[in-house]
Amino acid sequence: MNIKLKATRLGVLDIGSNTVHMLIVDAVLGARPEPEASCKTTVRLMDYTKDDGSIRKSGVEALLAAVDEAMRLAEQYKISQLLALATSAIHEAPNGNRIIHRIEEAIGQRVTVLSGDDEARLTFLAARRWYGWDAGRLLVIDIGGGSLEVALGDDEEPAIAASSRAGAGVVTRDFLPGGMGSAKDVAAARKKVRKMIAPVVDAVPREDFSSHAVGTSKAIRSLARLAGSVLHQSGREDALVVQHSQLEDWLPRLAAIEPAQRAALPGITQDRAKTIVGAGIVAVEVMDALGIEEIEVCPWALREGAILRWLDQYGRTRFGF
Repeated sequence: MNIKLKATRLGVLDIGSNTVHMLIVDAVLGARPEPEASCKTTVRLMDYTKDDGSIRKSGVEALLAAVDEAMRLAEQYKISQLLALATSAIHEAPNGNRIIHRIEEAIGQRVTVLSGDDEARLTFLAARRWYGWDAGRLLVIDIGGGSLEVALGDDEEPAIAASSRAGAGVVTRDFLPGGMGSAKDVAAARKKVRKMIAPVVDAVPREDFSSHAVGTSKAIRSLARLAGSVLHQSGREDALVVQHSQLEDWLPRLAAIEPAQRAALPGITQDRAKTIVGAGIVAVEVMDALGIEEIEVCPWALREGAILRWLDQYGRTRFGF
């Protein structure tokens, strides 16, 4: 018996520490989740944090304005289902619960707050589906604004999922406040980041990751466009790769360039110009610690993982799969 599966106009509201992103897809079980529309607003909550870690009123208002813009797109495209996700960076702020409550009031439903491990698992699922089973064991690295996630495994559920607060925004705020620094400043920041990521690194067994280390964040993609190359793959889409040696070479030079001028460089957008050095420091320290020479950029990440997980659950509930 043939069952024709109806598409669901699905909106994924991803509320991160750096951006608020709405992705809209016509989701069908077993089909590739192609974007129908999307919008993104850069908020940079790190710029609004007080000494005690709470988020200033101006930051909350900027966040809610970004959520409102995202919901206008959802209304325009007449979504029938909304997945609202927030990273733990918001929830962990002293006033985080109040902020989440205000977002829920604005969108009219509950927000799912993801732990770092949750983020790692959803991102890993997206990477696994993108590369397929023949890719073997995958090591997935994601560098967000507020955290670093690493996941490792052979299946769709990773055997290891770990997270650290070593996000590009956090590193920039704490160690390179202006987004710039001398070679000495960069070296000092790298030493501190090395300590921050140690628990994540220690969770990953030592092995050769040369053929299956992949990165899923926009920061890694930007770094690959700046300090990487294109991998031509017969029968598959070409891929960007970020190379350790080129990233090492670029870091001190990049740190010496004014953030306002970095947008002229390949792959560096204005919204990431200030934090890209922080992202590069995290990337190169992870690569150093795990002996990785290059990271292949995966086009799918957290939002696609959330869509795939929702479709899997929807299929089991609706059709008994």
